Amino acid sequence: MRKLFSFLLTTVDGYYEGPNHGFDWPKVDAEFNDFALEQLDEVDMLLFGRVTYEMMAAYWPTPAAEQDDPRITARMNSIPKVVVSGTLHSAGWANTRLIKGVDELRGLKEQPGKSIALFGSSDLTVSLLEMGLVDEVRIMVNPVVLGAGKSAFSTAGERIDLELVKSQPFASGNVLLSYEPSARETSHREASSRPMSRTRAGP
Repeated sequence: MRKLFSFLLTTVDGYYEGPNHGFDWPKVDAEFNDFALEQLDEVDMLLFGRVTYEMMAAYWPTPAAEQDDPRITARMNSIPKVVVSGTLHSAGWANTRLIKGVDELRGLKEQPGKSIALFGSSDLTVSLLEMGLVDEVRIMVNPVVLGAGKSAFSTAGERIDLELVKSQPFASGNVLLSYEPSARETSHREASSRPMSRTRAGP
């Protein structure tokens, strides 16, 4: 079965976005971009919730993205993408398909291939963690304190235990923390029956 990992950016005080959906705080430099490219080399499919998808689709196909980093832009546009949404009727970003439920996602995991990366989409990350479908959670903690905003895991309806498997500091002050979910007793049948109610996923 293919690995599915989630990658999130947070502040030191645990916020995924600032007040009024602010997202001007991530520390992005050449080292970060090199890491991003290495991470993209691990995968052959990207997964998004609706809101994150719309934000990504509005940026990566543009000349501004090409100017910022043509290497990452080329990969983001070429890798096959999947959007989990019950409201979208079409997806115009190249190489994108829509799915609506957990059974379709489980089917994608069972196909041969590289890892699947879930970028952003904190609400979708929580939903899939609760269903036992996420194999690794990668959190890039930025050296910023906002004092207010949205927690990366604010929609969690239950306790989720994680085990730290790797930490990696960056010269910018960013720290990458990699976790694996602890063993869960929830059966696949129980997980499949849960509605993916939080797949509106924030950016």
